[in-house]
Amino acid sequence: MSTYDALVLGAGHNGLAAAVHLASRGWKVAVIEAAATPGGAVKTAELIEPGFRHDLCAMNLSMFAGSAFHKRYGTELAAQGLAFAPVADCFASVFRDGTCLGIGTDPAKNRAAIAALSAADAESWDAMSAQFGETAPHLFGLLGAAMPSFDTVKTLWRAWRAGGLPLLYDLGQLLLSSPREFLDRHFRSEKLKATMAAWGLHLDFPPDIAGGALFPYLESMANQAFGMVIGAGGADTIVNAMTRLVTSRGGEVMLGSAVAEVVLEGGRATGVVLADGRRLQAGRAVISNIHPKLLFGSLVGAARLPERFSRGLSRYRSGPGTMMIHLTMEDLPEWTASPDLRRYAYVHIAPDLAMMSRVYTEAVSGLLPAEPALVVGQPTAIDPSRAPAGKHVLWVQVRVLPAQILGDAKGEIASRDWDTAKEPYADRVLDLIETHAPGLRAKIRGRRVVSPLDLEQDNPNLIGGDSLSGSHHLDQNFLFRPVAGYSRYKTPVEGLYLCGAATWPGAGTGAGSGFLLARRLAG
Repeated sequence: MSTYDALVLGAGHNGLAAAVHLASRGWKVAVIEAAATPGGAVKTAELIEPGFRHDLCAMNLSMFAGSAFHKRYGTELAAQGLAFAPVADCFASVFRDGTCLGIGTDPAKNRAAIAALSAADAESWDAMSAQFGETAPHLFGLLGAAMPSFDTVKTLWRAWRAGGLPLLYDLGQLLLSSPREFLDRHFRSEKLKATMAAWGLHLDFPPDIAGGALFPYLESMANQAFGMVIGAGGADTIVNAMTRLVTSRGGEVMLGSAVAEVVLEGGRATGVVLADGRRLQAGRAVISNIHPKLLFGSLVGAARLPERFSRGLSRYRSGPGTMMIHLTMEDLPEWTASPDLRRYAYVHIAPDLAMMSRVYTEAVSGLLPAEPALVVGQPTAIDPSRAPAGKHVLWVQVRVLPAQILGDAKGEIASRDWDTAKEPYADRVLDLIETHAPGLRAKIRGRRVVSPLDLEQDNPNLIGGDSLSGSHHLDQNFLFRPVAGYSRYKTPVEGLYLCGAATWPGAGTGAGSGFLLARRLAG
């Protein structure tokens, strides 16, 4: 039997972040991953043709680049091969009338584009941008602290010292507002509102869900202030660097090693049994980067769990599903709204708030949306190394979709299972892109459609194709994630801890939960 200080179950980026810190603090660590490659939802692969590298799920690495974990370990990770490709033209939206609005790192350019829509909105944008420098440290402080914790209290205390009750009121209102409420308070132009609100659907926030204003605000302001980054060569640059750093610190990364059981002795987690029969001992901690429903549903034995925890976990719900469409391309799309759109990392096709509300309602009702919301990623516009010279890849994320199909809102697709519905639905998606970029299909060399079902089959943590590991609505976010009273990564089982997107601060590539947990365990 092999013995370690800590066993980390799952080689997603949060699990790897925990392993890096623990190994750097002298712990003997093993990371155990069922898949043949590490990364979880952060992977890059040649899916269609040799030389064309596709990010399977996550593409935007800005949260990782700005994280406390990267601040602490960035130099060591760079020595292990971590590299970013900076993005100046960050995101844009196209509209039904053939126009567009883009946001990048040039404040004057952003202001001019907004002023062309509304002079009053340009003034409001300037005011919001100026205030971001005051607000951002406190927001990032909250997002980078365990919830609840003394660090949370210190962040609120600093906010009070900096701006008194008015600043605290503003922060609270931002955290609790829906996207529409927040945007209506500040802007008049429906196009500017739609451009910002599209970020809400990257999580599971249509315009009228409370708590959804934060992401549109942060992404809009942070992209102007700091820009965006993607991985040089692929998003897996962070995973590969972390894996190498773990092993360089004496840790082990065991791939293709499924966990069959978390061993409990005297009510404490003391190790795991692998599917091949090997038993690994954990002297200090078993850290799970596995969805808590899977962990407690099949891997943890007959532990006596508090009723509150069991009930809360049973009610923990997934967000809507996601489809990925990966394309190899002869060239980038020719966007009719502006040739400048070919430079942007993301082009959103979600032209108005009414459409965003409708697509979400249809998806959560089990219907294939008639007009899906699309995030069209153009990574080779930023990083040409991901494709052969002169060629490109297109990364299309379809948000949001039902996990189980009960019907088609457009009445065209009869199939009720994803295996047979995904290709016809992908055609609907391409038709929609073609309305804004005619001739797209003629440029496609090959395509790979990944349905919500495919996402879950490849990564069981993505239940129902939910790439967020659980809805981020207020009742299961902040100190309610994943269960009220268990938001600080400790479970009711002694020695067993959680990290990952199902824990605070939730989805994204910020490595927050893994690093926060490891610091709690090892200082």
